[in-house]
Amino acid sequence: MNKITFNNVLPQVFATMTGTVTSDIWQQKVSFERGRYYLIEAESGKGKSTFCSYILGYRHDYSGEIMLDGVNAQSYDIPKWSRLRQQHVSCLFQELRLFPELTAYENVEIKNKLTKFRSRQQIADWFEMLGIADKFDEPVGRMSFGQQQRVALMRALVQPFDFLLADEPISHLDDDNAKIMAQLLRQEADSQGASIIVTSIGKRLPLNYDYTFQL
Repeated sequence: MNKITFNNVLPQVFATMTGTVTSDIWQQKVSFERGRYYLIEAESGKGKSTFCSYILGYRHDYSGEIMLDGVNAQSYDIPKWSRLRQQHVSCLFQELRLFPELTAYENVEIKNKLTKFRSRQQIADWFEMLGIADKFDEPVGRMSFGQQQRVALMRALVQPFDFLLADEPISHLDDDNAKIMAQLLRQEADSQGASIIVTSIGKRLPLNYDYTFQL
């Protein structure tokens, strides 16, 4: 997939609010192209997670059009959405969606078993790079939120993707670990010629963004 276009999209919840919606995304025409880096900044409650859910097809409560390579997303059926999530769009969710009773490695491998995209050694190398090699066999529920964010990132990377959505990816990381996470993201995105779309309410993932939008 090469392009995602939002054409006059507005979440239904905003349509019932009084006043004008001021946004670079909502009620605008804006495109996201493969191979570029985007930052979407917003205050809490402006729809960052909603934006990601629309692209992934988890929510459809909006007016306007979302075009995926020129095809209206509203025409997608379940098999098409499944293929999109498995092969074209990956997401690092703000709420992480990890299994606390499983180890850090098991949380990554549970998805990798479906995609068969990375070797155990490649994943182990990521743990080392991200500074949590000692947590490889540790249950996620015993890890800090910042450590869990790094596990969730690795899980997002064990699949092919044209676009990677990162919703508040470094909210609990210090600057040094944020730089390491950005390095890994950039490395993997560039190897696939993919785009990165980051949402943030303040703390930015340190990347050289091509475009910055205010949500």
